[in-house]
Amino acid sequence: MAESITITDNRTGDSIEVPLTNGGVSAAEWSKLLPGIWFFDPGLMTTAVCESSITYLDGDAGVLRYRGYPIEQLAEHSTYLEVAYLLLNGELPTTAEFDTFKHEITYHTFIHENVRKRFLEGFHYDAHPMGMLVSAVAALSTFYLDAKGIFDHDARHKQITRLIAKMPTLAAAAHRFSVGMPFVYPDNSLDFTTNFLSMMWKVAEPRFEADPVLAHALDVLFILHADHEQNCSTTAMRVVGSSHADPYSATAAAAAALYGPRHGGANEEVIKMLTEIGSIENVPAYINEVKSGSVRLQGFGHRVYKNFDPRATIIKKIADEVFEVTGKNPLLDIALKLEEIALSEDFFISRKLYPNVDFYSGLIYQAMGFPLEMFPVLFAIPRTVGWLAHWQELLDQDSRIVRPRQLYIGTEERSYVPVDER
Repeated sequence: MAESITITDNRTGDSIEVPLTNGGVSAAEWSKLLPGIWFFDPGLMTTAVCESSITYLDGDAGVLRYRGYPIEQLAEHSTYLEVAYLLLNGELPTTAEFDTFKHEITYHTFIHENVRKRFLEGFHYDAHPMGMLVSAVAALSTFYLDAKGIFDHDARHKQITRLIAKMPTLAAAAHRFSVGMPFVYPDNSLDFTTNFLSMMWKVAEPRFEADPVLAHALDVLFILHADHEQNCSTTAMRVVGSSHADPYSATAAAAAALYGPRHGGANEEVIKMLTEIGSIENVPAYINEVKSGSVRLQGFGHRVYKNFDPRATIIKKIADEVFEVTGKNPLLDIALKLEEIALSEDFFISRKLYPNVDFYSGLIYQAMGFPLEMFPVLFAIPRTVGWLAHWQELLDQDSRIVRPRQLYIGTEERSYVPVDER
């Protein structure tokens, strides 16, 4: 059977055979038959806006791969920085390549003193950490003037290194400011996630010693959140990047998209839901409210995954390891009861409402001591490398500036009326 479809214009009787490529139809082929006619596709649900070799996602089969490697293998055997190298370069690094990459990231973690003193400390005392992070990332473009040289390979590499390295520093600085604690400088003797935990929690001890179980758990969470195909924030990165803006401005735009509760705030909504339920005895009543449509079941179902989220299986195991150290999160019993019902009742099964990555990540973050307002910040740190991999890819592809069509539904032409005649 031919991998194509035949389209006939009933107005003229003209027909054209359009090939199916990678499961889709090229708009360029479609427009040969119907020039000037476009699709109305709210949310771009059925429109591929780019070609990418970074992440493969099959929502029906519950498959997620970075550069061909199953997420399960990377979470078990790799580290976040090794995955970052993979996403940026297309291949896992050799020992020498990884040592060089790790050294570059480690020694670019410090931020300019004026970013801290004159910018971050200028925010209101109760500023949201994510709002501070978005603003600070955008401000970095004014400190690194070579960032405009996006087609200079060395300059581009330097900005990518700076952004990956400085994101945890900015994130921790935003948290410390929001709770009135002094800034903690990076410790270059620590690995990536332990260094971040040090900048978050260090008080007066000469050297912060993170629990290795918690540091590993955070590293795995960073791997799971490193990239996820064309989500809202990644698309924002590509849209802004297509204008050839510097990477700091494009990353700030992506982080701003992540700031929205429909995207980066999903795990925060899970914690709010579990807190609202209050006790395991209240779960059946809440489930009934979900079935009636009066409330939403947070952390279940996914825009893409229609089977199960492969990250959720990994994260549930990590949750068990974390709770062995921190003690069981008091909301865990409620979460487990919700999961038990959702996996056994046809109402949820028929709607493919399976636990997603956000269902357990919030419980882990809370058990580790992170406040709710830091949840989107914790998402932005690892996703930075995914954003940058897509930004780099679109530049290498010489992608056109994004300029979608719109369907105008406003008023037809009319004449201006002077104010005293209205």
